[in-house]
Amino acid sequence: MSRVCDLTGKMAMSGHNVSHSNVKTKRKFYPNLQLQKFYIPEEDRWITLKVSTSAIKTINKIGISEAINRFVKKGYL
Repeated sequence: MSRVCDLTGKMAMSGHNVSHSNVKTKRKFYPNLQLQKFYIPEEDRWITLKVSTSAIKTINKIGISEAINRFVKKGYL
């Protein structure tokens, strides 16, 4: 399974672990992704999405239908 948010498209960023002696080694920063089921009343069905916690907060604020519409309009979906 890929570590990409289904709505926002957030994915892993690369960076460094930095030791006390300032030696840098590669690492990845992964987004906080959760599997979440959402009910879409217009279609009368449940969908399962892998979404970031920031996307969950957006969905809780504006609703799943409006969130999907906004993400489609912005080009994330």
